[in-house]
This record gives sequence, structure tokens and C-alpha cells, in this order.
Amino acid sequence: MVSEYLKQNTAEYHDAAEKLFNSEKIFNKTFTLEDYKKMINTNYLMLLHSEDKIFRNLSDKYSEKLQLNERKKLSLIEKDLKSLSLENQPASHHLEFDNEHEALGAMYVIEGSTLGGNVIAKQLSKTEGFDNVTFNFFGCYQENTGPMWKNFKEVLDTEVTEENYNEVLSGAKKLYTFLLNVN
Repeated sequence: MVSEYLKQNTAEYHDAAEKLFNSEKIFNKTFTLEDYKKMINTNYLMLLHSEDKIFRNLSDKYSEKLQLNERKKLSLIEKDLKSLSLENQPASHHLEFDNEHEALGAMYVIEGSTLGGNVIAKQLSKTEGFDNVTFNFFGCYQENTGPMWKNFKEVLDTEVTEENYNEVLSGAKKLYTFLLNVN
């Protein structure tokens, strides 16, 4: 299953992202508003440079199967930027996905960030200094986070054949690399 293949082969990237964002501070309640602003800004830049490209690369069969209209997050994170008094920025980096499989791999990174983001939002909402923070991006699916992730993984595992695993992995690595180096 491609979802397991991706999980195993992107673990070091995932760990690097957690380290970049000081994720351990979220759970020991030492995460600051400045830490959160950095996390939101970096995720914003990731979405700004990738979301449209991902969606353009996906064929029509994915539109319904993945409920693509419900998975767009750029406008949500822009609301978070505004509420944090951060500025929108123009796209300034080059990031391309060569095909549909790479786009699915990149989408795996984004969907995974919302899965973890739901946990982040719940934890930070109980942390001092986050009383007035809106979690539009990290809380995007609310109580549907689990089902949306499950649906995404099922579609990936059903639609992607083993000969395309490396292309999907390539897309995930491209987006993780971008995320880790964008600032």
C-alpha cells in the first residue's frame, strides 16, 4: 500500500519538520505565539506554492473521490495570517510537480499536516496565550479530520499501483524539502 510506503520513506522528513517547528514545545506548553506564527507562515508558503499546482495535476477522477473542493486550504491559512497580523506574500520560489503521482505525493504531505494540525489546534487551544487564536488551517476538518484522512489514504491505496510508488514518493519529498527550506 502506497500510504505505508510513504509513511516509512518520509519519516525522516516528518521528524525534521517536527524539529523545525519545535513541536515538542506544543505538548509541554512552552510553545509561544511567535513559534505558532512561524509555523503558520511556513505552512502558508507551502500552500501558496503548491496547492494550485497539485490540484491542476490531478485528473477529474480524483475530484469526487477525494472531495477536492473540501480540501483546499490556502484561503483558510490566509485567514490565520490575517488574524495573526502576518502579511500575504507573492509566490517567489520554484516548485513543480511533474505528473499526477507527484501531485498525490505532495497532497499526502498537506493532508498529513492537517491530521497533525488537528492535534496541534486542540493542544494550543488549552495553552496560555492562545485564547484569541483562530485555527482555520489546523482545524479545517474539525470532527471530520479522521474520516478525511482515511478517505485520502484509501483513494491513494486503491488508485496508485506499485510501479508508481516512487513518483508519489518523489512528490512528497519535493514538498517536504520545500517546507523545510522555505524560510
